[in-house]
Amino acid sequence: MNREASAASKHAWHPDLARIETPAVVIDTTVMTSNIRAMAQVASRSGVALRPHAKTHKMPDIAKQQLEAGAAGITVAKVSEAEVMADGGIDDMFIAYPLIAPSKIERAIAVGRRMKRLIVGVDSLTGARLLSASAVQHGFELEVRLEIDSGMKRTGILPAEAIMLAREIAQLDGLRLTGIYTFRGALLDGKPTLDIEAAGLQEGSLMVSLAEDLREAGIPIQDVSVGSSPTGAYAATVPGVTEIRPGTYVYQDRMTAGYGICTLDDCAAYVVATVVSSRPDEGHAVIDGGSKTFATDVQPGTFPLQLQGFGHALEAPDAVLERLSEEHGILRLSSSIVKPGDRLRIIPNHICSTINLHNSVYLLGENGISRKIIPARGMLE
Repeated sequence: MNREASAASKHAWHPDLARIETPAVVIDTTVMTSNIRAMAQVASRSGVALRPHAKTHKMPDIAKQQLEAGAAGITVAKVSEAEVMADGGIDDMFIAYPLIAPSKIERAIAVGRRMKRLIVGVDSLTGARLLSASAVQHGFELEVRLEIDSGMKRTGILPAEAIMLAREIAQLDGLRLTGIYTFRGALLDGKPTLDIEAAGLQEGSLMVSLAEDLREAGIPIQDVSVGSSPTGAYAATVPGVTEIRPGTYVYQDRMTAGYGICTLDDCAAYVVATVVSSRPDEGHAVIDGGSKTFATDVQPGTFPLQLQGFGHALEAPDAVLERLSEEHGILRLSSSIVKPGDRLRIIPNHICSTINLHNSVYLLGENGISRKIIPARGMLE
């Protein structure tokens, strides 16, 4: 039996799973609580703040559990997520995304007035000037962090250009530049890697070195914010890093297990699906979850994880979820035997994007199972 199958065999089936409508996402709250505590301990041991990314769970109640366990605040990607979290009582947030549209900046200021602390991201002088103009107009000081491209080649200013841009931002009215941040993921020397320790240390070192350069240039950078779920624990050990922002860890998934930061036993979330057909032949079966149920952004067979299929079936560990159409998932079977009517729990490759496909989740705990709406699901603007 392979490593995934061995780990998955420890998950116990709960009888309440037989009565829910499928396909559905189920969260094992005992495992989730353990994950929340474990990451809080990682941050505490390294003496850094933990600001988890809420894009994974999109639920204020779970954000509150992270805060109660020791998180300093939370991270979101969109203003709409910040609004939902503020409605749910969260009052310390970082919108880790460059705000450009004036309407979004005005909404961010409005939500910031309801909070103890709001931080927003910026990666251009154009964006900074728009933030400044709106802040001055509304009589509100915006705390900002400069985003750095540390190798992801997404948003963020290149390190070599950071000092010049930071100087200009620091001179703008209505803004208070307090830190720098990056998202790098599992990259080492610009390439995907399984050596997440080296990747995390390199990420942290690059950002700390840049912060020191900024301070020498007279820009009083306080916060150095880094770290994904794969690399956060290692980046946190670099002296000078002040904050990590992992997200996936709250549930974990097949991808984080592939990086070796957890086992499948630590995966709190899975999709429950029903086998609806034994077609197209005896070596396959069809479940009632397809691309509208499972995220497809982490593709099978790609470097460096080389995952087989779109998820791991706990009840059929040697099966491969090899193909998805909108409403159908095609399982290729080996020795496992499944038949129409069987229910399978499948750990998806990427839980964050999977959660955003669902309006609700089922929380499974000591008192049974309950259905909960995901308030920030679909909040993309």
